[in-house]
Amino acid sequence: MVDSVARRLLKELKDYQNEPNPDLTELSPISDENILIWNAVLRGETDTPYEGGHWSLRIEVPKTYPIHPPKIKFLTKICHPNISFKTGEICLDILKTAWSPAWTLQSACMAIRLLLSNPEPTSPLNCDAANLLRCGDFMGYESLVKMYTQLHAMNQQDNEESS
Repeated sequence: MVDSVARRLLKELKDYQNEPNPDLTELSPISDENILIWNAVLRGETDTPYEGGHWSLRIEVPKTYPIHPPKIKFLTKICHPNISFKTGEICLDILKTAWSPAWTLQSACMAIRLLLSNPEPTSPLNCDAANLLRCGDFMGYESLVKMYTQLHAMNQQDNEESS
């Protein structure tokens, strides 16, 4: 079973390397020794409060992949109704009950990126952000998101290189 998981993951890695995605600036295992833990970096979508930001994700792939979904969480702090500010946990149906083996790590990351500009405030992990949207305070929500984007997700590569 693990061999088929490794083959699938290596194919996904090769597919990503052959056709890099400008919105997913990194997608790779953390080491050659452990293909079940990956890093990814999402780029914020243009014309959203996330524009200009880069967010690191940690992907833990189960030994039963692709039958069961990977566990994906944000390592970079992000302000979003469906993402826990403290833990980086993501509330997204495709990472839980709506998962299908047709999904790949790359497509799951792109679904997370789409979630950023399409929040669902009725199932929040960040109640403060969700309450702003539920109350119709879109300007307040966007200002808060932009502030956290600037504080935590801008110039991420520069910060990593100087560490």
